[in-house]
Amino acid sequence: MVGINTADDAAVYRMDDDLALIQTVDFFPPIVDDPVAFGKIAVANALSDVYAMGGKPILAMNIVGFPVDLPKDILGSVLKGGSDKALEAGVLIVGGHTVDDAEPKYGLAVTGVIKPGDQVTNANAKVGDTLVLTKPLGMGIITTAGKQQKISAELLAEAVEVMATLNKAAAEAMMRVGVNSCTDVTGFGLLGHLHGMVEGSGVAARLRFSDIPFMDGVFDLIEAGIAPGGSYRNLTSAEKFTSFADGLYENAPILLADAQTSGGLLISVESDKTADLISELEASGVETRAVIGDIVDRAELEDDVQIKVQV
Repeated sequence: MVGINTADDAAVYRMDDDLALIQTVDFFPPIVDDPVAFGKIAVANALSDVYAMGGKPILAMNIVGFPVDLPKDILGSVLKGGSDKALEAGVLIVGGHTVDDAEPKYGLAVTGVIKPGDQVTNANAKVGDTLVLTKPLGMGIITTAGKQQKISAELLAEAVEVMATLNKAAAEAMMRVGVNSCTDVTGFGLLGHLHGMVEGSGVAARLRFSDIPFMDGVFDLIEAGIAPGGSYRNLTSAEKFTSFADGLYENAPILLADAQTSGGLLISVESDKTADLISELEASGVETRAVIGDIVDRAELEDDVQIKVQV
């Protein structure tokens, strides 16, 4: 029912009239030094693709790369963090596979379920929709600063908490309201994942930079020149389909292209349902619930531009 055509977050395969399977996989090297925190973040990130489709993850398999000469208790701590987060999500980790690898890596292959026809894809945004974001941006910049030891322990701990937060509550809230489209914001940054949505949906988008939430301290870090290489590669790509308004904060482009890990959901919802969605997100305990822009007709923007960033 959903394949690779629109680069969606996960595949959806219809089993019968009442059951479809959602399939996804994600893994990456450590982004923080704490192995338990790394395990939690990796699992929250992998499950997020199922939540973005509106589904319920039920089973997962560990994927591990680990150097044979490192102490095994480090790997045990990574897997413990992942197991705890999976338990919180109600997901059973039923096995996995481990290989000797020079750099540690961890993630999951995840199976979820949904009723056929209820899946939310990245390719159904409608002109007139509003865009809602459920986590602040800046995780790539913060974790890079952490690796360079140029950040306070308190700020890094805040980022870890955000990254380890499941998108479960946000997904359940959007399914209760009914939305048109959704994707999660991860490695391609906000601009990259929004581009996937508007490209798949045949529409365009306007963002309001002043309404977009960021982690505390991110502006100071970016002004100090701290950002991951992936964010700059994202920006090079995004400049092909994005225009930035005159008078915009000079570092806005790289902030919006920042490569996220376990970011929030980016939801496209009918404008008359926006207030209901915000209320449901608030009632579900989703701390960040920002209306950051709108879906518009492509004819409203300049040639070859699919995203316009306003002040």
